[in-house]
Amino acid sequence: MFALAHLLGFDLMPRIRNWKGLTFCRPSKQAEYVHIDALFGESGKNVIDWELVESQFRHLMRVAVSVREGAISSSTLLKRLRSGSRKNATYTAFREVGRVIRTVQLLRYLSDAPLRRRVTAATNKVESFNRFSQWLGFGNRGVIADNDPAEQEKTMKFNALLTNAVIFHNALDIAEIARQLLEEGWEVAPEGLAHISPYLTEHINRFGEYSTHELGIQPEAYETTLDVDFTPLREQDPAAAGFGQAT
Repeated sequence: MFALAHLLGFDLMPRIRNWKGLTFCRPSKQAEYVHIDALFGESGKNVIDWELVESQFRHLMRVAVSVREGAISSSTLLKRLRSGSRKNATYTAFREVGRVIRTVQLLRYLSDAPLRRRVTAATNKVESFNRFSQWLGFGNRGVIADNDPAEQEKTMKFNALLTNAVIFHNALDIAEIARQLLEEGWEVAPEGLAHISPYLTEHINRFGEYSTHELGIQPEAYETTLDVDFTPLREQDPAAAGFGQAT
């Protein structure tokens, strides 16, 4: 996954737990490091096979281009590469490139505290969204029982649509309450609003009555302005600029 992400042109930055159990790879048998050599294991071991990567580089790029152009799905590709992986030179080359990229990312992750905070924050947001989406998709306990890929896709997209609609509803309610507090003379700090999540569930009755006769009613225009300056929050971490290019 690290290799394919790299060849597709973006950084894979997962939240890395239990990194002490992961293998750091050396660029050569002679490579040794004064302060962090213990991370790479026994001297002369865990060395990248650059000759294999060079011999398979054309195939690696062909695979990456096929995925990018939609000629083959990444899931189908991984299944094919895993088939007889020990004898599959392309799979092995992918693994070698992945070891290189993962080692670089591990070193970045360990040496850059702001990066760790950004990765953790971004991962928390994704996990919170997924939990909220699963909470809303309570029908059949969230299990997709249909074997038809088209119906499975519909289920996922409808659930995502419902999730975003409820998030939008929550965001409007939060903004309206903030406006009311401002009108009453309260101070609404951007730091306080930053800690309020739109994934609120206490006020939602999943098992209530669902009315569809109001779907065609045009809603009133909602207020889009909020007299709160969020600029200080954005300026606290200038290194975060461009982080959206990573995943």
